[in-house]
Amino acid sequence: MIVLCLGVGIIYSFALKFPQITRFKDMVYYLITGEDSESGISSFQGFAMALGGRIGIGAIAGVATAICFGGPGAIFWMWIYAIFGAASALGEAVLAQIWKEDVGGEYRGGPAYYIEKGAKLKPIAVAFAICAIISFGFTGPTIQAFNIAEATQNAFGINPVITGIVVAVLFGFVVFGGMKRIGRFAELVVPIMAGAYFIIMIIVLVLNIKAIPGMFALIFKSAFNLDAAYGGIWGSAILWGVKRAVYSTEAGMGSGAQAAASAEVSHPVKQGLAQGFSVYVDTIFACTSTGLMILVTGMYNVVDKSGNFITEGLSGANPGTAYVQAAIDTALPKGTGTIFIAVAIFFFAITTILSFGFYVMPNLAYLLKGSRNLKKITLFIGGVQMLSIFFGSIKSSSLAWNIADIGVGLIAWFNLIGMLFLIKPVMSAVRDYDQQKKAGLDPIFDPERCGINNAGLWKSIVQKNYSKQNKDEN
Repeated sequence: MIVLCLGVGIIYSFALKFPQITRFKDMVYYLITGEDSESGISSFQGFAMALGGRIGIGAIAGVATAICFGGPGAIFWMWIYAIFGAASALGEAVLAQIWKEDVGGEYRGGPAYYIEKGAKLKPIAVAFAICAIISFGFTGPTIQAFNIAEATQNAFGINPVITGIVVAVLFGFVVFGGMKRIGRFAELVVPIMAGAYFIIMIIVLVLNIKAIPGMFALIFKSAFNLDAAYGGIWGSAILWGVKRAVYSTEAGMGSGAQAAASAEVSHPVKQGLAQGFSVYVDTIFACTSTGLMILVTGMYNVVDKSGNFITEGLSGANPGTAYVQAAIDTALPKGTGTIFIAVAIFFFAITTILSFGFYVMPNLAYLLKGSRNLKKITLFIGGVQMLSIFFGSIKSSSLAWNIADIGVGLIAWFNLIGMLFLIKPVMSAVRDYDQQKKAGLDPIFDPERCGINNAGLWKSIVQKNYSKQNKDEN
């Protein structure tokens, strides 16, 4: 799966001529200029929802684990995957926009929709939808809830039962408010969350400024097998760096595509660029912040394949949040790390849970297309999710972790296969976008002009966008 994730990112990057680099300015522009509508959320809200799903506990514990088993060079390979993964995120977001549908007055879409309508692979589309409901609806939120409860108990002594009730009620309040409420919550919380984490990283780096050159030298030497100490685990640096980046960014897994489909844009590539940027934010603001804090302070261990220490900077600590807590405590008053990481995990995990709650909706709508009971079933599933969040808060299960891994793995396989079949429509959409930009136009997508079929919803969107454009010109 890791090879396929990286491979699809490389294929899309070259096929689309690296829009994640050449169109970087547009990535930022579309985040701040998009507007919502009665049927869709704004580009920024879609970006924030996808980013909320991407920035989870993996950005803290996952990065520490990568350093432990892959050495400092793993950070470099996270950066490499982020560049190619941004193309995957762009591609799946474009596909989600092209084949989105109007369900109950709101835009819905994602891999299940474009795999069936675009690739004509309905069995894989159905399989994706089923696995997505299980993964995003039940196993994933349970694990995130456990980490919130554990962190708040360690930092503040709060009973996990109380934490479980609070998180479950908060989840219900936001998710039962529908797509709009989830979008508003995400656009408010996610920037604050990412910004605060980035600021703490800057403080730690400034207080260890003399160690920064040596830290970056170590990252690059380890990444290219130029450091004798880490030469024996060079392959692990690549493997763990890419693995953690795949898990954290979710690029190519199809999850962010479901948030992208709900955005109101005049051209699919606009939202694709916004979603591609979310991969950069996840890697730079979250994963890199974690890695740099750990490395600059020396609060980490590195072990070889036999479990022997190559570096032991933090005796007796298991790879995970303990590395970050210790790193922050070296720069700020002792105990600050434990409290800050508990707060960070709460916001990282709660936004992930809420994004998961939203990701269930388009897949239910896909499987129950035309059913009068869709709303009732959606509410029922939401109630079950609240129970699973509460259960996860009071009891951790290794089985749940294994099931979650299988679920994430399956949806990634199904989505990546679909993306390989659908690279031509993405190329057509990007080419159309570039042509309109070169002509000095604000790009408006017309599927017929791009030779794309089964995108019926865009007929009404095209008319609305042209009417708006003419009105603005007059």
